[in-house]
Parts: sequence; C-alpha cells; structure tokens
Amino acid sequence: MAFAATLLLDEDTPDRIEALNRFWAALRHPPASPDPRLTLQRRYRLREMLRVVDARIEGATYRTIAQILFLQHRIDAASWVGNALRETTIRLARDGLKLVEGGYRTLLRRPRRS
Repeated sequence: MAFAATLLLDEDTPDRIEALNRFWAALRHPPASPDPRLTLQRRYRLREMLRVVDARIEGATYRTIAQILFLQHRIDAASWVGNALRETTIRLARDGLKLVEGGYRTLLRRPRRS
C-alpha cells in the first residue's frame, strides 16, 4: 500500500514533519508512540481542564469542582476566597475554555521564538 503526503511550507512545517514522521512510524510498526511534545504532566492538566469545563457547563460552582478535583484537601466556605485551590480551579476553567474554543489547535505546536 502506498501513501502520499503534501506539506505546506510555512511556520508550522516543523510540526507537520514531526506528525508525518510519527504517522510513518505508526504505519510500519503500530501502535503510534506517544507524542513527545505532550508530557505526562501536560496530558494530566489537559484532562483536568476538560473536566472543569464540563462541570462549569453543567452549572457547578468553582468550589464544588475544587472539592471533587482535590479530594485530599478540606475546602470550607470560610477559607475559600483566599484558598490557592480556588485560583488553580479558576485557571483550569479559563485555560480549558480557551482549549474548547479552538486553542486545541496549538497543542502540538513547538514553542516558537519571537
């Protein structure tokens, strides 16, 4: 079986070449290896961001979400406003919403120098 690939030559060419190399390797020796541009920590954070966005869409409050995400921590109403977990939960929601609104396209881009 033969395949052909056409690559655009622009600022994303290195990313496209990386994807093509991984595709070629997966064709020859499945399954595909994990993408090295997504670390385990980043994958975990992405999963958490999507969980938070889903919860917000369903009407959950940030405090309720934090209580579920951070089971090992006791989160009470009196200390919620100054709690670091509140800020973490809000950032997860903000970044997750950007991801859902189209930011997923930048996930596998290599860092660019300005």
